[in-house]
Amino acid sequence: MDNKMVTNGLFILLLIVGAGGCSEDLAVQRPAEVSSKAPVEKAEPNSVEQVLTQLKQKTEELKLYQSEIEYLISQPLFESKTLRKGVLYYQKGEGKSALRINFETLKQDDEKTQKYAEHFIFDGVWLTHIDYQIKEVKRYQKAEPNEPVDAFELVSENFPIIGFSKVEDLKKEFEIRLIKQQGGGVKDFIQLHLKVKADSIYKDDYASIDFWIDKQLYLPAKIIAVSTEEDIYEIKFLQPAINKKIDKKVFEVEVPKDFDAPEIFELKKKTK
Repeated sequence: MDNKMVTNGLFILLLIVGAGGCSEDLAVQRPAEVSSKAPVEKAEPNSVEQVLTQLKQKTEELKLYQSEIEYLISQPLFESKTLRKGVLYYQKGEGKSALRINFETLKQDDEKTQKYAEHFIFDGVWLTHIDYQIKEVKRYQKAEPNEPVDAFELVSENFPIIGFSKVEDLKKEFEIRLIKQQGGGVKDFIQLHLKVKADSIYKDDYASIDFWIDKQLYLPAKIIAVSTEEDIYEIKFLQPAINKKIDKKVFEVEVPKDFDAPEIFELKKKTK
C-alpha cells in the first residue's frame, strides 16, 4: 500500500471525528455520554448557511472524542462489500491535535467476520500505519516538526469537511441543499446533500456526499460519499463519548518486537 492509498483511505475516515452516534436507520443509536454544556435545541434550520455556521461553532468546542466506528466500502460494479470495525480517538489542545483509528475486524461480502488489526495514528507531523497481518509499519511525514498541522487541516487537502470548512469554500465546490427528513426518529437529524460542481477540485474523485447531522449534538452523525467510479463509502459512529478524558498513551506509537523496523517516508522539501 503506497503513501497516497494510505493517506486517502484515512482521509475518508477523518471526515467527522466529532460525530454523534447513528444506527442503520439513524433512529435507534443515541450518544452514550455527552458533556456538552449547551445542547442545541431541535429546531428546524432555515438555511444551509445556518446549518454550516452552527456546525462550525460546535466543532470548534471539540477537545476530546472517542467512539466505535464502522466503515463500509461498497463496489457495485464488482458486487463487493467490505466492512471494517474498530475504535476512533481524537484530542485537541495547546495548538496540537492527535488522532488514532484502530481497526480490529473485517467482513468481506457474506463471509464470516475475521480479526484484522490495522491501526492509523496521526500526531500532527507523522501519519503511522501499522499492519498487524504482515507485521509492517510505515511512517509518512506530513509536516515539519516545528509546524504541526491539525488532523482536519490535513484532511481538507483531499476532502471537504462539513463543520470545519468555510461556508464560502463549500459553496464554491458544491451545490448544497437541505433534504427534508420524513418519518420517526429521522426527524432528529438534519441531512445535507452536496453535489460536486463541474469545475470543483473534487470533480475527479467524488460525485456526491450526504451528511446527516444529529440535532441534539449538532455534529455530523453519518456520511455517505459516492465516488466518480460509483464506489460508496459509508461511515457510522457508535457509542460516542465527547470531551471525556482519554489516556495519553492511546496516541503513542509502539512497534511490536517481532516487526521489522518502520519504513520511513520523509516530507519532500519544497523547491523555491
